[in-house]
Amino acid sequence: MRDRRDNRGRSRPGRPFYRKKYCKFCARKLKGPIVIDYKDTDTLRRYTTDRGKILPRRVTGNCAKCQRKVSSAVKRARALALLPFTAQ
Repeated sequence: MRDRRDNRGRSRPGRPFYRKKYCKFCARKLKGPIVIDYKDTDTLRRYTTDRGKILPRRVTGNCAKCQRKVSSAVKRARALALLPFTAQ
């Protein structure tokens, strides 16, 4: 069994290991330009909770630039009634 250690060689008990989150839009940038569109509701639903709240960066793993684009796209889709403001 592997011992979990920090950079200095000390073990850190009680702290689980999590995989580093990454921005899925920037990872796709190599294949083409970043497209975050308010009409793509299937993609935007992944970045909202079941209650309709926008998920924060620390949960989604987006970079700051893409998170701003996602949040403005969600707000625009809500205004056009493509996404709900709240749960029913």
